[in-house]
Amino acid sequence: IGALGPTGRGAVDYFGVDPRDIDLLMGTFTKSFGAAGGYIAGSKQIISHLRAHSHSFSYAASMSAPVAQQIISTCRVIMGETGEGEGQRRIERLARNTHYFRQRLKQMGFIIYGNEDSPVVPLMLYLPSKIAGFVRYLMKRGVATVGVGFPATPLLEARARFCMSASHTKEMLDQALSVIDKAGDYLYLKLSKRKRTEEEIVY
Repeated sequence: IGALGPTGRGAVDYFGVDPRDIDLLMGTFTKSFGAAGGYIAGSKQIISHLRAHSHSFSYAASMSAPVAQQIISTCRVIMGETGEGEGQRRIERLARNTHYFRQRLKQMGFIIYGNEDSPVVPLMLYLPSKIAGFVRYLMKRGVATVGVGFPATPLLEARARFCMSASHTKEMLDQALSVIDKAGDYLYLKLSKRKRTEEEIVY
């Protein structure tokens, strides 16, 4: 929610599915909402079963009032109830940033995983030994990223994970891409067999 779909309503919006046809809807409040926790939604029967038999529900503390208010406020912005269209503008800007960033990385010769419209962009490093070098190279030049390796990934599928934001400007993305481009040359990470082009990627 807040990242996928024409109106930011998540996977059901993205794939054009009626939410009533889905048995379980779940997601996190830590990304688009800038809060904590997550949610599971479904029929009363399913939710009652989860409440009765889920250890995480039985032993978890309740959500704090400020976190709940943050989630409610974000929902209202996404749905357009407040913010004078700011929610929709951010969703469109996030999609634009995501497409631009992904296409530029591919153009440079990197191998990128994940859905084309996902604002989480995994850049393949493959060798676990390259994680620290890549992350440190970027960090020293003002670009923060997360290195992910085994056991979170298969042993030889280490990657860096970039998270796009609607707050990123084109100038910020270009600056980060310039650093990533140099890191790719330095660490021999441009492994794509796709033909390189100098075609301008439109923002």
